[in-house]
This record gives sequence, structure tokens and C-alpha cells, in this order.
Amino acid sequence: MGRTRSSVVVTGGAGFIGSELVRQLAVRGEPVVVVDNLVNGKRENLADVTSPRVKLMVTDIRDLDALTPILQKARIVYHLACLGVRHSVHAPHENHEVNATATLQLLAASRRADVPRFVYVSSSEVYGGVRWAPTIRWEQMTEDHPAFPCTVYGGSKLAGECYARAYYRTYGYPTVVVRPFNAYGPRSHHEGDSGEVIPKFLLRCLAGRPMVVFGDGTQSRDFTYVTDTAHGILLAGEHPMAVGETINVGSGSEVTINDLARHVAIAAGRPDAPVEHDRPRPGDVARLIADVGRARTLLGYEPKVSLSEGLERLLQWYQSQHKTPDELLEQEILHNWVPVSGAV
Repeated sequence: MGRTRSSVVVTGGAGFIGSELVRQLAVRGEPVVVVDNLVNGKRENLADVTSPRVKLMVTDIRDLDALTPILQKARIVYHLACLGVRHSVHAPHENHEVNATATLQLLAASRRADVPRFVYVSSSEVYGGVRWAPTIRWEQMTEDHPAFPCTVYGGSKLAGECYARAYYRTYGYPTVVVRPFNAYGPRSHHEGDSGEVIPKFLLRCLAGRPMVVFGDGTQSRDFTYVTDTAHGILLAGEHPMAVGETINVGSGSEVTINDLARHVAIAAGRPDAPVEHDRPRPGDVARLIADVGRARTLLGYEPKVSLSEGLERLLQWYQSQHKTPDELLEQEILHNWVPVSGAV
């Protein structure tokens, strides 16, 4: 008699995007096992998930002995656990071990356990920026755009993608690769080497501090509100046509970092907020913008939250917290790509 497979495993599920994915699964009544070592994830990110069917397992994804029993009951694995892009600049070997080697090991363990589907959540950082200009769709980047990572993080995420695709092509194991572009929203990171531009800008603006732009600010990103990002990832785990595919999840529009600072200042009610320019970050990508045509066609994905609405939602979330912007910024590391001991 075959074992019952009912649970959804979300690695990195106490993190920023992962916890939103868990939230959306919980609303549907899914039994979810969250695997997170809480290095970047936080218990409080799951505090509003009221479903008793959501369980947190505090363990590292490299601990396969701990993971094997839950894989044997899983109907799908959403693999989001990773270490971030700035972390990779000061700790490249650990970054590769977690993001690439552990992904290969988890794929092997999931296949041994006959998990019916494996969704690997990659990153737009694998592209390394625009390397050709398509003639349609406003020069958006399709999934066929060359992948030429600028950082070890991007390289490690691309390695994970290649392993997932290889498991599909070599063994027929049902995998999907999702490439989210720059997500933002409640529970996004402003702190440590995981800190990202929108939460850092917004908190600095609210605290009356200058927003710091690295480089000339002409670099651009496709900022996607986290509920849209998580919904796209969820859909990738459901649709039969997604198996074996690599799928962008983004907003399909771009904004320069200079323009982003202006948007944030307006959202914070401080349109004249100061901006300072600092030295460029190593490995910084010049331009990212998603073509989401494949996600629309295969998954029925459609981003719903505009940048202005998303910034307003994030502002409201920060205003509901029990700490002031100044208190939250105590955890900020401005140059968060250098080792903590030498950070400035």
C-alpha cells in the first residue's frame, strides 16, 4: 500500500518570500512543513499564520537525515532556502555550499522519496543583466536570455537551476524552475547582509536619514510585490504544463534606483528627502526586467500590485510594527557585502 502524501514542504519558509508562500498555502487549508534554520528566516514571520496545519521544523537543509522523513510524506517541495547575493561576496564558499550543493542533495533525496514535484526557486540574478535587446516587449528578458551571473550567488543559483533541469531531463523527475525578480513588501530584509534597497530606502526616509544609492543610480530593477511573487511560485507547483520549464515571475516593468528613491520619498510623505550616492557595489547588475509571457501562458499568472500601491502597503506595515524606524535601522549594515567584522 502506498504512503499518504498530503503535505507541502517549503524550505526557507520562515524567510521573506517563503513565509508569504506559506501564508497563501495556509489560506487554502494545505498542510505545510516549513524547513528553516532561522539564519535569515524568523519565527515571527509566521506568527500570523493561524492554521494548526503549518509546522515549523528548525533545521538546516543540509541535514538530510532530518529531512528524509518529511519528504516521504510530501506531495511537493518548494525549495526557497538560500543565502543571499551580498553574503556571497564575503562568503562565497558557504554561499555555494548552501545554494548549489545542498540543492543537488535535496533533489536526490526528493527523488529517492518519490516526491511528485520539486519547484526550485532561483533568482533573476542568474541573468547578470541585459546582454541583448529583444525586438519586442519593450526589451524585457525572456527565459531564453543568456545567463551570465555577476556574483557567486547568481552562479550558485544558476547551478541549482541546472541541477533541477538535469534531474528532469536525465531521470524524468518532475521539476520546475522559477526565476523571481526583485520582490519587496512586508517582512522584507533591511538588516544585515540580506538587506535590500526598498526596505532600506523606506526606513531611512521615515527616520529622516538620506537614502543611499550605490553607484550612479541608473541601474534598474523589476520590483514585484511579494504577494504576486509568492502566487507565481505557488502556481508553478500546480500546473502540469509547468513541469520541465523555467519561468520568470516579475512585474514586467522596470524602475531605476534613482527613480525608486523618488517613489519611496513620495510614499513616505517626504518628497524632498535627501539622497546620497556611494561607491558602486561589487557585482551589481545594471538592468533587470522580466518578460512574464511564459508565466501568463502556462500558469495564468498576472501581477496585480503596482509599485505605488506596494510601497503604500509596506509603509502601513512598518507603521503597525512595535519598533521605530530608528530602532529597526540599528540592524542595518550599509556596506553589507563586506564581512560583518569590517562592515561600515
